Amino acid sequence: MKSNYSFALVLVAGTWLIASTSLHAADTNNATGSSSTTSAAEMETLNNKQGMCYEQTNYYRANALAVDAFGTASIGNYTINHPSNARVRQNTEFGVGAGLNYFATRNFGIGAEAYSENTSGPFIDSVSANLLLRLPLGQSGFAPYAYGGGGHQFDMVQAWFAQAGAGLEYRFCPHVGLFLDARWVLPNETRYYGVARAGLRFAF
Repeated sequence: MKSNYSFALVLVAGTWLIASTSLHAADTNNATGSSSTTSAAEMETLNNKQGMCYEQTNYYRANALAVDAFGTASIGNYTINHPSNARVRQNTEFGVGAGLNYFATRNFGIGAEAYSENTSGPFIDSVSANLLLRLPLGQSGFAPYAYGGGGHQFDMVQAWFAQAGAGLEYRFCPHVGLFLDARWVLPNETRYYGVARAGLRFAF
């Protein structure tokens, strides 16, 4: 009888020991699996964040197309040579325009634009094309640029012209920014004049 009780006790103890070992192993595997899953999830989140940061700070890219919408202000050579508040207010012509730019590289591109300042004459006063040089300042969003080219004016006196200018662009994000620039315009039929632009740039 005592031997039967002893055998039963040993059997129960062995069963309990095996069950405890199995449960401990299962808990260890689950913990390891959870840790692996968490690590994978953390890595994926980190990669996503890095990708988002890259997209947010890569403001100026190669193979990028941009559309401009801007306002213009033009002054003649006499006002440029003899500036005063009264002359600038009286002699400045304001207008609106649109442009299209394509940057084959991060720094070099081409552009075309048209604008109108006089509604009593031709609908379009000037069209031109330019070579563009852009120098982004790290990941600040700022990019000074210079450009030069030529075109044709239709208002007042029709003439071909050459032009050169410089400006500054600031991108809020990779696809939207502000720009401000100014240029000298040298027509072949009339005296030179200056044009300033300020507007929005939408990059794709």
